[in-house]
Amino acid sequence: MKQILSTFILLFIFIFNGFGKITLSTVFSDNMVLQQNSEVAIWGWGMPGEKIKIVVGWNSKDTVVAVPDHHSKFQVNLKTIQAGGPYTVKLIGTSKITLSNVMLGEVWLCSGQSNMEWCANYGIKNGEQEVANANNPNIRILHVQKIGADFPQQTCQGTWTVSSSEIMRETSAIGYFFARELQQKLNVPVGIIVSAWGGTPIEVWMEKSSILQNPELDKNKFNWPDAGRPDEPGKLYNSMINPLIPYGIAGAIWYQGESNTMNSSVYASMMKTMIEGWRKDFKKDFPFYFVQIAPFDYWKGADAKLLREQQEIASETIPNTGMVVISDLVDDVKDIHPKNKQDVGKRLANYALAETYKKEIGAYKSPLCQNMQLEKGKIRLSFSNVPNGLKSTGKTPEKFLIAGEDQNFVPATAKIDGKTILLSSQLVKTPVAVRYCFDNTSLPDVFSAEGLPLAPFRTDNWDK
Repeated sequence: MKQILSTFILLFIFIFNGFGKITLSTVFSDNMVLQQNSEVAIWGWGMPGEKIKIVVGWNSKDTVVAVPDHHSKFQVNLKTIQAGGPYTVKLIGTSKITLSNVMLGEVWLCSGQSNMEWCANYGIKNGEQEVANANNPNIRILHVQKIGADFPQQTCQGTWTVSSSEIMRETSAIGYFFARELQQKLNVPVGIIVSAWGGTPIEVWMEKSSILQNPELDKNKFNWPDAGRPDEPGKLYNSMINPLIPYGIAGAIWYQGESNTMNSSVYASMMKTMIEGWRKDFKKDFPFYFVQIAPFDYWKGADAKLLREQQEIASETIPNTGMVVISDLVDDVKDIHPKNKQDVGKRLANYALAETYKKEIGAYKSPLCQNMQLEKGKIRLSFSNVPNGLKSTGKTPEKFLIAGEDQNFVPATAKIDGKTILLSSQLVKTPVAVRYCFDNTSLPDVFSAEGLPLAPFRTDNWDK
């Protein structure tokens, strides 16, 4: 199969592009952003054995020479300097290519399903106002066209564009707001590569073999046939991730999970496998920040509460990852696409600013339940990420449930006590377990003093 693909590429180059004409991967175009202060790969095809000189505008004296192999493929690394531009990138051989308006800055991959894909055209908070203000030459967007494939592809459909009202209204709103926040806070050009498709399970974004070779993942993989979407493992990895490899990126943001609420139990393992695979492919242990799925009145059989728990497990067990909680950004639990994409993008950006760029930006992590202690028929909970304590939207929190050994959960009387919460119920003399918003639809009523919602949790591992 590899020989067939290589032969096809060679024929494509010589027949359709002219004998020996230099061709770049479609991820390289005018208006692109290359990762600053790095060594970034550039690749394409040309006449086997010919010397292709690559001259970059930020260092015209340092010429790199690429030599296509017997499959006509070449790949070399370019050293980049600090953020700036615009520059040119020139390739000179038997033919010539000049890429213009190239910027050096920060590049992030934005992937997932419909909430990552969601754009202003579909309806977002203050949509028309955001669209009108979207002209920004320091934000660049590569929107990968939605195409599935049975085998790994060499190129994808899409080209780099400068952020404008027209472009912004048709691309990922979360990706755009993430980029805008980084651009404003870092004062450098920011490029986002949007590769997302609504309704897709995580399995399609992973290399197929990574699932088939793992008995647990293979046994529990997504199985919900839908002729309208590419649901087979690896289908979008082949066509919407593989062609991007190994483009130089700073990191990735991810919003996905709704389509895996039918096989929630393996989601953390799926995430670990996918993230490790991507990092191996891109040859970089890049940061990976993701969104915990929002409250929604899911379809029958969906277990969103367990998937959220799996996402938290992933954030705690996979190095260099982070999870943002957005359960408070929901206006209607009947709408799986919350309209407030601005704050989702900002929370992801704050995570990146704090963790990746080491900026002092204040609170950026949601409170997480850390410990449970029994105190004379009551339970005291302590939390991480609450440097200044907790607060409730009401007089007292009302979303906590407690249970005894009978596993029968009842509403708890809750009292915030500084950085802890004390729970009790006259119906439970000896409580042993706590749950908070541990269902598909509950909205939070406890926040850090800085306004970030307490993540849903349970302290038990009961099946009921």
